[in-house]
Amino acid sequence: MSDKNVFYHVPALLEQSIEGLNIREGGVYVDATFGGGGHSRGILERLGADGRLYAFDQDTDVEPNIIDDKRFTFVRSNFRYVSNFLRFYREREMDGILADLGVSSHHFDDEERGFSFRFDGALDMRMNRQAEKTAADVLNTYSKEELANVFRLYGELKDAGNIAAKIVWQRELGLLHKTSELMEVLQPFCGREKEKKFLAQVFQALRIEVNDEMTALRELLSQAEKLLRTGGRLVVISYHSLEDRLVKNFMKAGNFEGRVEQDIFGNIRAPFRPVGKMIVPAEEEIEANPRARSAKLRIAERI
Repeated sequence: MSDKNVFYHVPALLEQSIEGLNIREGGVYVDATFGGGGHSRGILERLGADGRLYAFDQDTDVEPNIIDDKRFTFVRSNFRYVSNFLRFYREREMDGILADLGVSSHHFDDEERGFSFRFDGALDMRMNRQAEKTAADVLNTYSKEELANVFRLYGELKDAGNIAAKIVWQRELGLLHKTSELMEVLQPFCGREKEKKFLAQVFQALRIEVNDEMTALRELLSQAEKLLRTGGRLVVISYHSLEDRLVKNFMKAGNFEGRVEQDIFGNIRAPFRPVGKMIVPAEEEIEANPRARSAKLRIAERI
């Protein structure tokens, strides 16, 4: 991998996720989250001359990382539209789908994108810069109840109602446009010991809302059930409990509630069979790549 791609993003659990795909040389695969291209390069290394890889990403910033390989097709789109594009390319059955749901290091380190509270950037947080809604739009136009729901559901914040009320009060004095302005509003809710965790939860909640991430993930998982052939693999790396819960439930039961259904003989009726246990990074990987700390890898096989 080139230095440019390493700078863009160091993939977590790279070898384990590629192994989890159980790649066939002539198979057809999807990298749903292209980013710096680390996973795509790993897949291509194991594909034969007749294999195919389709990589999706909605961010124009990834385009310099596009791989020059006749087996590779890049699609600039959100992965929620994977079925539409594969139909366009006349692909009927896939051998594997991989999704690394984490935000790229590039996004956290680009102060203009507003993903990190480390910089005084614009309250943007759009993965797709052509999308209309920004974090500033959410903060300045949502009702108190809507904001509280965002912080409660996507940030799992106990004080969501009071945070929402403070934001609504503050914007009467002036709209919020910069991360520093939001940080000032949040200051009374920050405990010294858990300040970074609290701010990370707030920014996570806004990012998920801006990019409609949970709905997109549900749509990807639902489509995977229809796209994967029998024996095909679904490999997902998640970074927070909301994502992981959806993935775990879907792989176990074929629904997002984790509701296990059985036939009259007591056999579980589900489209997937989980492969092995959840995988987390070893200490050596976390030391080399601290952002891998919260990664959780789950693998399932289409039945």
